[in-house]
Amino acid sequence: MKLHIVFRGLLFLFFCFFMATVAGQSKGEESIVLKTVVIDPGHGGKDSGAVGRHNKEKDIVLDIALKVRDYLRKYLPELNVVMTREDDKFVPLDERARIANENDADLFVSIHANSITNPRIYGSETFVLGLHRSEENLEVAKKENSVIVLEDNYERKYEGFDPNSTESYIIFELMQNVYLDQSIGFASAVQNQFRNRVGRHDRGVKQAGFLVLRETSMPGVLVEVGFLSNRYEERFMASENGKVYLASAIFRAIRDYKERYDARNSNLVKQKPKTSENVVTELDKGPSSDDTAGIQYRIQVASSQKPIKEDEGPYKYFDNVWEYKEGDYYKYTTGLAYSHEEIEKILPEVREKVPDCFIVGFRDGERIIP
Repeated sequence: MKLHIVFRGLLFLFFCFFMATVAGQSKGEESIVLKTVVIDPGHGGKDSGAVGRHNKEKDIVLDIALKVRDYLRKYLPELNVVMTREDDKFVPLDERARIANENDADLFVSIHANSITNPRIYGSETFVLGLHRSEENLEVAKKENSVIVLEDNYERKYEGFDPNSTESYIIFELMQNVYLDQSIGFASAVQNQFRNRVGRHDRGVKQAGFLVLRETSMPGVLVEVGFLSNRYEERFMASENGKVYLASAIFRAIRDYKERYDARNSNLVKQKPKTSENVVTELDKGPSSDDTAGIQYRIQVASSQKPIKEDEGPYKYFDNVWEYKEGDYYKYTTGLAYSHEEIEKILPEVREKVPDCFIVGFRDGERIIP
């Protein structure tokens, strides 16, 4: 085991999550509407990705991604659509993340096609960043991350991360991805569209350690539209109709996610405190007995499948950390205010320590779900 590689990777990950200032990460005021989406066609150029009998992953996913772009620009002209590539060129993983971060993206969608030794396996699946739960998910992450070996000085760029070493993936066990719930929500929307509107076999929403998702500072997913190792799916994905169906499914998922995102933030901003005396501006002030009468605004700074110890993660950087549980995930917030305007004043201070934090609202102790 290359312990020095794992140790360096752990230190790098922890430092980046809490302290790094990535160009374009700080968003200033919280965006009220979803303004920018980045579409990332996987692979390209010297990196063919998965290869079927007659087609290459890089070509199929580029065609699908371009159709998604065109649908978004036609039906959602107010949305800024950014592509990581629009032709057959090689784009390093860290460059894809840089494009998303510098464009202040609200959503990152990476499009891929899968391959496996068993040709009978088929279907679509969507991944979010996290620790793999099965060897199969790990193998998908290894395959997608292996592209970094084609990059110059990849050992230095990725702090000794070895895409083919199981030990290197230990770093993802310690990740607190603050956008996990939004990413899962969007991934579920993608899978619903594939299943209900396109009739594809639904392989579900999964987690795995993808470098391209780790380095982006917004909700993001990696979509595997199908298996090139299955001859029937290869034929479908390579056909014009297949590309139209898959692209329209991804478009509709983005459209629906934007509608929920805009409605949620609009509702949060429109809510008014019952009295001006209820406004709280100090990070360390706790709620009074009457505070749950209106909406409480907090800033989410971490999300984890396991409880975070009180001497780790956000507890190291904030005196006032409030934990709540949503589904199978533990969420951690700091700050408390009773108007959106007041919580926005606190946001820059928190973002100095956690650049990708965001505002959440609660009523009677329950999170307001879009």
